[in-house]
Amino acid sequence: MYHIKRYLIFGAALLFVCILRLGILEGDYGQAAAFPGANLSLEDWNPLIAASVNEKKITVVIDSREYNSLETPIFMDNNLNIMVSAKILSEALKCSAHLYGENKLLVEKRNDTVWLALGDPAMTVNGKQHQMVSPMVKKKGHYYVSLPEVAKEIGYSFEWNMHKNQASAGDVSKLASVFPARYDLREKKRSGEVKNQEDTGMCWAFASLSAMESTLLPEESLQFSPDHMTFGNSFSVDVSEGGEYMMALAYLLAWQGPVFEKDDPFDGKAKLGLLPVKHVQEVQMMEGKDYEKIKEAVFRYGGVQTALYSSMGSGAKGSGFYNAKENAYCYIGTERPNHEVLIIGWDDNYPKENFPVNVEGNGAFICQNSWGDDFGEGGVFYVSYYDTTIGSHNVVYTKIEDTDNYDHIYQSDLCGWVGQIGFNQETVFGANVYTAKEEEELSAVGFYAAGKNTKYSIYLVRDFKDTHSLGEGKLIAEGCVENIGFYTVPAKSKGKGLLLEPGERYAVVLKLSTPEAVHPMAIEYAADEPTKDVDLTDGEGYISADGKRWDHVEDTFSCNLCIKAYTKDR
Repeated sequence: MYHIKRYLIFGAALLFVCILRLGILEGDYGQAAAFPGANLSLEDWNPLIAASVNEKKITVVIDSREYNSLETPIFMDNNLNIMVSAKILSEALKCSAHLYGENKLLVEKRNDTVWLALGDPAMTVNGKQHQMVSPMVKKKGHYYVSLPEVAKEIGYSFEWNMHKNQASAGDVSKLASVFPARYDLREKKRSGEVKNQEDTGMCWAFASLSAMESTLLPEESLQFSPDHMTFGNSFSVDVSEGGEYMMALAYLLAWQGPVFEKDDPFDGKAKLGLLPVKHVQEVQMMEGKDYEKIKEAVFRYGGVQTALYSSMGSGAKGSGFYNAKENAYCYIGTERPNHEVLIIGWDDNYPKENFPVNVEGNGAFICQNSWGDDFGEGGVFYVSYYDTTIGSHNVVYTKIEDTDNYDHIYQSDLCGWVGQIGFNQETVFGANVYTAKEEEELSAVGFYAAGKNTKYSIYLVRDFKDTHSLGEGKLIAEGCVENIGFYTVPAKSKGKGLLLEPGERYAVVLKLSTPEAVHPMAIEYAADEPTKDVDLTDGEGYISADGKRWDHVEDTFSCNLCIKAYTKDR
């Protein structure tokens, strides 16, 4: 009898799905119980319907960005909710989504706050209890949340198209660009420990690593080594001469670090030979004092590394631009930035009267310094929105991954983005040739976007012979990135075309189109004293205006192209 009942239920479910597909019934799957004659409960119907949905590719479109169950963890649960990995929420919903401990997820969008608890059907929104159809669940190492429930709470629409097996969500709030008037990562347990650079010029290293530590919080509380970043990079700079954020990026993106502070303590001595404990795969930059972008980055990702002109020496409290009583700073003048700090929040209503100089209005960024906790408010101070230099350049580390993400990195730009090259037009083609070490599979390609809204197309050329083969590559990825920065793009295509043999020479071809750019491609070359030792013998790169005629960049332009390849052993 059990088998007969099972087959009857399955047959009824199939009939119901067929009726749905024919359009006889309208609406979502939640109307299954109304089907006459089946006499089945939701407990019988829902698992069968969910199984039918999960057998096929599920597509989720959020604000025109598409995800699918073949590449991203997505499934329909037995309550007929579309469940998505919590990892995609920040990117997909442009919100803040962070895991606290092993069982609580905080999702924030504008002034909306949603707590999701593992195994608990209740959630708290703005202090009020809400009952969820489905709580957060953990499955095969991934945390999942109900997309329709979260979307509802943060002002997104949600629709399910049964014919396409597709869910759609979109931001319908009229407050899409509004952030809270005050936001402080310290209150969210997302700002790291305040450090002390003492009398060194290492603020750039402290600020960049503090930004990374903030990005990883609250899920991971780690301490990285400024000493290793300072002494373990590929630049020719005396530590007393200081540094800047592009040096930090080059070190991190080349996988030269970071390493733990406990393995290379802050003692002014180099401890080389250590392996990185994290891989930085994406960094975004906001230029031109775009305060809304800065706020969005802090809100979604964590602390933002920035620069300002400091009229104070390291740890000094005396300055005509600093009010030590209120921990308030504002520089008005023409000096260039000379100090790196970390933006960890903002206060739109911070009184203008607290600043020692006249400013037009209220408002300040909350900044974490590297002068120890005796400075300011436990190491934190307030910088006026009207400060001349704050926010002129800004860096946020948006993808920091474990070191098992890829097995090999192929690169020839250890000093990173030093300059740019192009043909006085928005589009340029570049190609780097590498030799596979083992039996590998090309997994991803990394590159810099030198301008906003950069479109890219990436091709793989197997068994590279000469420049004639550069036009015969297989398209493996394409898309567009909004912000300036470094991006790692996974290969979208699959199959034998990505498999590399030991000793095989292969080429990664990158087409970039950056609006209003004349030199869209980032390059490494000997531009000044810090980059005087750039090695041009470690690369084989080519550049083209049209993808047909190619020039060898090392010979013709004395540079390396900033195009990296990432592979996995097979």
